[in-house]
Amino acid sequence: MKRGLVALYTALTLLANPALADTEAAEAARAGDMKKLNFHAEPKAAGSEAFETFEGEPASLAEYEGKWALVNFWATWCAPCREEMPTLSALQKELGGNDFEVVTIATGRSPKPAMRDFFEEIGVDNLPTLRDPSSALAREMSVLGLPITVILNPDGEEIARLQGDADWSSEEALTVLRTLMGDEAEVEG
Repeated sequence: MKRGLVALYTALTLLANPALADTEAAEAARAGDMKKLNFHAEPKAAGSEAFETFEGEPASLAEYEGKWALVNFWATWCAPCREEMPTLSALQKELGGNDFEVVTIATGRSPKPAMRDFFEEIGVDNLPTLRDPSSALAREMSVLGLPITVILNPDGEEIARLQGDADWSSEEALTVLRTLMGDEAEVEG
């Protein structure tokens, strides 16, 4: 009886609000490392503080509105970041495109030569080398500890957060993200 009521509630939620249902379905699909992914009850405003490209040009999270963005805050000195980054690279290869992008932002003291060496040593060449040297964006978004990964919806709002490292190339991660994005991921992936 309980299962029937849950199924009925889920079906009614899907009909009433497909975007909410995708979030609920994605949350229900969490397994493995994705159990650490916490969905917010309501979307939160993403940070508006500027950060910079590797070349020093200004950048902002607003540039990613219109697509799903998985934003990863990391640092060159962060051992778990070193383990996680290749999985983010694999995720970008699998789902990256017009509707989804992995955005990597080095926060705090991460000198450019160290960033370049970091990516070369782990064999990652398809992720952005964005910088938040003053940690202004990280502070605004309450990034405490590294790595931290947030998921932004196409409206530019934070809908979920994972503290610590995860295998973003795992089937569990792909299932959660594809469920969250609905049919959009199938076009690119």
